[in-house]
Amino acid sequence: MTSIDIEAEIRAEPLPRPAVQGATLLAGLAWLAAVAVLALWQDLTFQPLGRELAMLWGGIAVALLGLGLFGNRLGRVGRWTGLRGPWLLALGLGAALWTAVTAKTGILPQPFFPTPQAMLEVFLYDWPKILYSASFSVWLLARGFFFGALAGFLIGVSMGWSRTVSYWATPLLRYVGPLPATAWLPLAFFIFPTSGSASVFLVAFSTAFPVAVLTWSGIASVNRDYYEIARTLGASPLFLILRVAVPAALPHVFVGLFMGLSTSFAVLVVAEMLGVEAGLGWYLQWAQGWAAYANMYAALFVMAAMCSGLITLLFRIRDRVLVWQKGVVRW
Repeated sequence: MTSIDIEAEIRAEPLPRPAVQGATLLAGLAWLAAVAVLALWQDLTFQPLGRELAMLWGGIAVALLGLGLFGNRLGRVGRWTGLRGPWLLALGLGAALWTAVTAKTGILPQPFFPTPQAMLEVFLYDWPKILYSASFSVWLLARGFFFGALAGFLIGVSMGWSRTVSYWATPLLRYVGPLPATAWLPLAFFIFPTSGSASVFLVAFSTAFPVAVLTWSGIASVNRDYYEIARTLGASPLFLILRVAVPAALPHVFVGLFMGLSTSFAVLVVAEMLGVEAGLGWYLQWAQGWAAYANMYAALFVMAAMCSGLITLLFRIRDRVLVWQKGVVRW
C-alpha cells in the first residue's frame, strides 16, 4: 500500500467526536468574541457598516458552533471543518485582534491600517471595479502564460531532441533567459503597438524560460532504452517525440509550468502598474495614489486568492494528467 492510499484511508475515516467539538466549538467561540469586541466596545471614530459586519461574524459563529455540535453527523462537511478547526479558531481571534488594534484603540493608525468595517465597505460598494480588474488580470495572464508556456515547451523539446538546436540555443537560453522580464520594459513598450500586447509579451517571457529549461532537462533525461525498443517496433521519429519523449518528460514540464506561473504573477503586477488601463496592478496603483488603503488591501487580498486559485487549478490538471504521480508534489 502506498503513502497516497494510506492518506486516503486516513481522510476517509471519521474524526473522533471530541476532536470535532474541540476545534470547531472553540472557533465558534472565538468568532463570538470578535462580535463582542466589535459591538460592545466603542469605536474611536465613526465606522460605517459595524452592525452589518457584526451580523456577518455572528452568522459565522453560529455556523461553527452548529458544526461543532453536529459535525459527526454531516459526513464530509464535518470532517472538513474539523481538520481546519485550528485555522478557523486563529481567524476568529485574528478578527477580534484586528478590530481592537484599529477601530477600538488606534494602535495601528488609520488610514494606513484600515478597520474591518472599512474593508467590508470596499467589497460592498467597489466590487464592480475590483471584479473587472480581476477579470482583466486573469485574461492578460492567461494569454501571456499560454504563449510563454507554448514557446518554452517547443524550445525545450527541440533542445532536448536535437543536438544541433541545443548547440545554438543553449548560449541564448543561458544568457538571455535569466534576465528579469521587467528589464525588457522600455524595449517592450517601444516595440509593441499597445501596452496590452507589451504586457502579454513580458508575462510570456517570464513563463517561457523555466518551461524551456525544465522541458529540455526532461527530454534529455529520458532513458535511451525506451527509444531503442520503440525503434525496434518500427516507430517513426515523430512517434518517438510525441509518444515516448514528451510523456516521459511531463513531470519536468509541470514543474516548469509551476515556476513560470509563479514568476508571471510578479511581472503581471509590474506591467499593469506601468502600462495598461485596468487590472489588479492598475487598481493597486490607483488606490495607492488616492491613499485609499482599504482598497489597496482589498486588491492584495483578491490578488492572493487569484494566484492561489490558479496554482491550485494547475495542480489539479497535473494530478489528472500524471495519475501515477498524484500526491508526489504538494500544494
